[in-house]
Amino acid sequence: MSRIGKKPVSLVKGVSASVSGQTVEVKGPKGTRSFTATDDVTIAIDGDVIKVTPRGTSKRARQQWGMARSMVENLVTGVSTGFKKELEIQGVGYRAAVAGNVLKLSLGYSHEVNFAVPAGVTVTSPKQTEIVVEGIDQQLVGQVAANIREWRKPEPYKGKGIRYKDEYIFRKEGKKK
Repeated sequence: MSRIGKKPVSLVKGVSASVSGQTVEVKGPKGTRSFTATDDVTIAIDGDVIKVTPRGTSKRARQQWGMARSMVENLVTGVSTGFKKELEIQGVGYRAAVAGNVLKLSLGYSHEVNFAVPAGVTVTSPKQTEIVVEGIDQQLVGQVAANIREWRKPEPYKGKGIRYKDEYIFRKEGKKK
């Protein structure tokens, strides 16, 4: 039995959902998102909750049960509150600035890195050393944050680079004489 799949997804105030076949469409104050589940699960709306149940007892049906429920919950969370990833930049001369739809990063290279922000995500830089990625699609927000971090991953000796706000970097001791 899926512990995650057993829990129904409750619809918060201001969010409405509709099911047509295997597709769930959720509308909220931040936008509209949809998800198409496999034929291994059944999705039903019962009042202000969405229930996901497996069709059968096969291993695949049980796998899809928990996954489909998590996807539906992410739809509801995305259109109601949205998702957010915060990044920090550490290093002398390292900075970020947002100009229109382009994130300009100075990361110690001989040139400035221009990162084009994809549609569906907003990137802001409240300080020169902070980057905030927000959106209603959890997968897209996480992927954009990972792509930004990829330009200069934190190194273990001085800790310089782009890191997530809550990330711990294991520090190594340098060379000894």
